[in-house]
Amino acid sequence: MALDNPKYQKMLDNLIKICRKNLKAVDEALITKAFELSVEAHKNDLRASGEPYFTHPYEVAMIVAEEFPLDDVTIVTALLHDVVEDTEYTIEFMNREFGKEVSEIIDGVTKISGIFRGHEITKAENYRKLLLSMVKDVRVILVKFADRLHNMRTLSHLPHDRQQRMARETMDIFAPLASRLGIWQFKWELEDLAFR
Repeated sequence: MALDNPKYQKMLDNLIKICRKNLKAVDEALITKAFELSVEAHKNDLRASGEPYFTHPYEVAMIVAEEFPLDDVTIVTALLHDVVEDTEYTIEFMNREFGKEVSEIIDGVTKISGIFRGHEITKAENYRKLLLSMVKDVRVILVKFADRLHNMRTLSHLPHDRQQRMARETMDIFAPLASRLGIWQFKWELEDLAFR
């Protein structure tokens, strides 16, 4: 159990504290369940930095809790956003364990991630339109923004060619989309990180 580890317990306590501060209502049991599943699902995975992979979904959840404090469903989705894409867990499992709302948002984030694989971004405006048309729930794009922001903050650990590709995607797609949605702070930070 993840919470037997004092480090993970402290991380969860910090996330719950931010959620209590910024959200109208907090289902602590649901957030704890998502936290534990994310730790378990990613327990054998490492990031390019050598850190446990779980640090990424955790940081994405923290960004969402601090910058887009909509609801606890969005926090749960942020914690679980890579589980279906990167592990053996399925959307059907997420639906059974966390409900339709969570599973639909996770599915949306996963589909958005999929459109970038293997594509050279040459028609950025078409990709922005595609992203907006795919999104039925604004929380999908907000989780994806938080995911991209954390990945850009930790970009230095990737090979140079991947850094350049992600920076170009960020400048061509994510920063302009943030601007259109009026998320100025994200736009500025994404641009600064991409230029770097």
